[in-house]
Amino acid sequence: MSDAKELTNLCNAVDRHYLSDRLPNPYTEKDAEEWLKMVTDNNEINGIYRAIVCDGKLIGSISVEKKDDDAEIGYMILNGYSNKGIGTEAVRQICSIAFNVLSLEQITANVFQPNIASIRVLQKNGFKHKGTLPNAVVKDGNDYDLLIYGLTKETI
Repeated sequence: MSDAKELTNLCNAVDRHYLSDRLPNPYTEKDAEEWLKMVTDNNEINGIYRAIVCDGKLIGSISVEKKDDDAEIGYMILNGYSNKGIGTEAVRQICSIAFNVLSLEQITANVFQPNIASIRVLQKNGFKHKGTLPNAVVKDGNDYDLLIYGLTKETI
């Protein structure tokens, strides 16, 4: 719970253009406390949840959460830290942990079509394009195709 203020600041500073509306806006300390309680109760049971830290500063968040017979990865990183390999390494590490700890066979990722940086991070980690849902997402008045990527345990 001691990270609630820092998490609140991160979630209000991150570029939300390609993030799910699941993340409240504005993000309050109460939202952070609820999230951190859920993480505390579910980490390594129903998901793997990690902070992304660089030079002692919280710069992002990443998780793999179980969904029925699958698991879904999600992540966000502050803009000033993109294109430095941090996201690629965070995805590599959490997928390895998730496959081992949660006994998963596959991890999926849902990406808005114009989010080229996220697509590259996934591809560098062996995720393969599994399908496209045309105009599946409306965000800030824009329709986006939703790209579905998958990574199997055998791939890593």
